Amino acid sequence: MTPPRATLRLQFHKDFTFADAARHVDYFDAIGVSHIYASPILKARAGSMHGYDVIDHSLVNEELGGEDGLRMLVVRLRERNLGLIADIVPNHMCVSDPGSIWWNDVLEWGQESRYAGFFDIDWQARDPALRGKVHVPFLAEPYGEALAKGQITLDFDREMDRFFVRHFDRIFPVTPLSRAIMEEAGGGDPAAALSAFDPKETSGLRNLHRLLEAQNYRLAWWRTAADEINWRRFFDISDLAGLRIEKPAAFEATHALMLRLYAEGLVDGFRIDHIDGLADPRTYCRRLRRCTDDLARRRPPAAPRDRAWILVEKILAAGEQLPMDWRVDGTTGYDFMDQVSGLLHNPHGEAPLTEFWNETTGNRRDFGTIAKTTRRLILDENLHSERDKVTNLLHGLARLRPETRDYRVPMLRRALTELLVHFPVYRSYATPAGRSEEDAKLLAKAIGEARGELLDADGHMLDLIDGWLGGIVETGRSARSMQRRAIVGFQQLTSALTAKAVEDTAFYRYGRLLSRNEVGSSPADFSYERDRFHAACAERLEKFPSAMLATATHDHKRGEDARMRLATLSEIPGRWTDAVRRWTQLNAPFRASLPSGIAPEPRDEIMLYQTLLSAWPMPGHFEGTEWLTPFTDRILGWLMKSIREAKRRSRWIAPDDAYEEAAASFAKQILDPEKSSAFISDMNEFVAGMASAAAINALSQTLLRMTVPGVPDLYQGTEFWDLSLVDPDNRRPVDFAARTAALAGDSPPADLLRTWTDGRIKQSIIARTLATRAARAGLFAEGKYQPLTLQGEAAVHAVAFMRVGADGDTALVLASRFPAALLDDEKMPLVPPDRWKETGVVLPASGGGYTDALTGQRHLPAAGTLLLRDIFSRLPVAILLKDKGNAA
Repeated sequence: MTPPRATLRLQFHKDFTFADAARHVDYFDAIGVSHIYASPILKARAGSMHGYDVIDHSLVNEELGGEDGLRMLVVRLRERNLGLIADIVPNHMCVSDPGSIWWNDVLEWGQESRYAGFFDIDWQARDPALRGKVHVPFLAEPYGEALAKGQITLDFDREMDRFFVRHFDRIFPVTPLSRAIMEEAGGGDPAAALSAFDPKETSGLRNLHRLLEAQNYRLAWWRTAADEINWRRFFDISDLAGLRIEKPAAFEATHALMLRLYAEGLVDGFRIDHIDGLADPRTYCRRLRRCTDDLARRRPPAAPRDRAWILVEKILAAGEQLPMDWRVDGTTGYDFMDQVSGLLHNPHGEAPLTEFWNETTGNRRDFGTIAKTTRRLILDENLHSERDKVTNLLHGLARLRPETRDYRVPMLRRALTELLVHFPVYRSYATPAGRSEEDAKLLAKAIGEARGELLDADGHMLDLIDGWLGGIVETGRSARSMQRRAIVGFQQLTSALTAKAVEDTAFYRYGRLLSRNEVGSSPADFSYERDRFHAACAERLEKFPSAMLATATHDHKRGEDARMRLATLSEIPGRWTDAVRRWTQLNAPFRASLPSGIAPEPRDEIMLYQTLLSAWPMPGHFEGTEWLTPFTDRILGWLMKSIREAKRRSRWIAPDDAYEEAAASFAKQILDPEKSSAFISDMNEFVAGMASAAAINALSQTLLRMTVPGVPDLYQGTEFWDLSLVDPDNRRPVDFAARTAALAGDSPPADLLRTWTDGRIKQSIIARTLATRAARAGLFAEGKYQPLTLQGEAAVHAVAFMRVGADGDTALVLASRFPAALLDDEKMPLVPPDRWKETGVVLPASGGGYTDALTGQRHLPAAGTLLLRDIFSRLPVAILLKDKGNAA
């Protein structure tokens, strides 16, 4: 397979369609990517801004241009020899839109629906009221109150000649099997029936309740979902129902269109969303690979005939490996995002920043402890029914044997809870046939930690659970079926729990340095040494050389360059902590003006200052005050999300209006130029004093992404500086016209140093590096990865490696690191050459010179060494191409 050379991620929605993308194809080609990487393109909920809420797998989304629009876009792409990678969502689909035909059919016909097996529904729930029914927790108020207030009504669609139940803008079908109730109450005339079921009348309310009780679903208050829902959701989102994609019929129905588009040459590969939500990721991936391999031979001659490029969205913990027998090409790049970010964090900043956070917040708990607390919280408040499902299955297994039948549900629940709290990764991949050695080690580690939290009697439950979750192979059809469901339920629960408890809760409670609070990273893992980074790159080349490399995504917590701003604080912790103390004192009057006891807590204030710093405009771009109004709106959006995600003072399901209003008031006041000119001026000065160092780190991150083993992805718009925040801020419209004009200028990156704040230098480096990749595709796709030694006084401030092709073609890549100490007060992102002193990179023994692909400079080694003061004399990064006649 020839993998993509580089991809560019586009977020499609009603305001950015296939036609809009087609207008910019020339730019995508000019920047140097080989493929467009599209967000989901199937029909989604009306107005969806991301596409992950699919309602119809048989149609390309009309809001994006439909299949005709897609074909027109692909024609334009093929004209420029560009391909298309499609994002597919096999784990779940939207069930709250009237257009969700499959789900509505299940509600109408229950277990008799042809789609009943597509959804992960427990038709034999322990609650007798839910047996044979679907729990539908979509009511704004408790059922009895909603019914009495007339919020639930019977309605009739004359065009469709169908009755349906309405609750505000949500509609639910009426099963034809309940027609007798309607005829008994109101006869066959629709108008009479509607009158007979009018909840404003006592008899009508009674009739309506009777009719609702006869449906294949049970309407319920939305707050009951966490405790009673009897179908798998995407995390804790009740609008998104989990699919049983392991069922052949469900796989075929959900993939038929996308596989046809692949066979017809319209798409060239797939990104698989949330692979850890599936019952059996391995089998799914292998099935998809078989399908695409079979279809590849049918693709038209004009389409690339390579194997499909298949990636999985998989979050890997430190030391965790993507299974190689899945037959995929790698992950979507969160692991690389973590690695390169860690490389650019100075480990010497960890201790002072930790102490400052502990001292200022008055809380000395480390991140691991906080994460365990939030895991318990999410299990109790958000995923209670999912935990009960697994507990009940374990209890069913216990009942099958005399020696375990006395073990009760509460005992098993306590043990299971501790196992879930201490589980170290997103999920394991066991089956009733057994589990891998790696999975056995994961369970053993979690059980060892969980045991310390339990009484001896409950601790014994852990050994039983260990066996049921794959340590032993049950015999007998009933036991094996129950064990399979327990294993699947547990593994799907651990992935949902980790996402909600860690990324979406603990990340917003612990703010030592927010640049490490990123998807794919752990705040507990502060930095990477160079050897660790090199080892990760070498391993990727060996196992998944075509994996994606990402530094920005539609799901990131903050933009790639905002992250580097914060990473730079690890180099200047003293300056940062002094500034925060100064700002806290400056802004004390605003805090005092708020109601007593409601002012933003220290942790929220510290995280607010980090967020302001990360998103603050570049030096020279914050003159005047007009920019502060839209900037404040962005910050307020982040602040409300941060407070609610933390689930301490407020939360999505129970907002604390007083605290939120106080926090918003504080943020608005400190960003009001008439009230807070001293703080704004101070922040301006702080940003101006460290932005050049942050820009060097950002350019290093950019170059490394495009030169280490893997396929670099360019998230839309990040060719210029990316100071975005968490969604929806990171999905704002992109000014492609400005980027097209800038690229057309074709200015060498070194010439753009003096105007570096406008972002064109980053774009120029990207374009030239991707052009180098195109000219030496084999070198960067398959070439060996060889770390190089740096020696000299400033050796710690750079990273270097070589890529060596089979034909001897060689590229030497160097990037600056920890530049703040070398810059002092320099305002340009370039370390003065003399400050590198005699620091150099040691080269393998071979003759010949090198030419920098970014500057055109020639470099000749002296005594097997190249000096960094020469290499970095024009730019803080370099790609040195070895003379062809002297290839290593």
